[in-house]
Amino acid sequence: MNFAAVEREYIRKRILPDFEWVVCETPSRINPLTKPVEECRVALVTTAGVHRANGPAFDIRNKTGDASYREIPNDVSFDDLRLSHVGYNTRRVSQDINCIFPIERLRELETEGVIGPLNHRHFSFMGYIPIAEPLIKETGPEVAEKLKTDRVDLVLLAPA
Repeated sequence: MNFAAVEREYIRKRILPDFEWVVCETPSRINPLTKPVEECRVALVTTAGVHRANGPAFDIRNKTGDASYREIPNDVSFDDLRLSHVGYNTRRVSQDINCIFPIERLRELETEGVIGPLNHRHFSFMGYIPIAEPLIKETGPEVAEKLKTDRVDLVLLAPA
């Protein structure tokens, strides 16, 4: 499936025709890649509330949100993943968690040599965090430090 064509023909023209899309013609100069993508160590970060079945779920009852995160090992079985999120209906997405946590697609890209090695762990947040201070001051920097420690070159953010 050509997602760029879907975005261009369906989303931009039919669903959000008046939305002011931002198009970046060149890569960011703030954090440029220092090597080709096929050599980059890649990690996945999602805000979809992904967690392991045997691990703690995100606190969907907390009115101020849950700024914690979950580490998801790279070798996790797809069947071992669950979702807990207050901001969207997780029931349908649970049928194919790759929609919001595309770990299987990244594994395929790694096998094909399109990207470099996947990191040994990935990270998941619950995107509903109306009081963002703990995320900004604590858990966000903590995950960023872990990604640096792991020598990750490229992070794919998969929002919910």
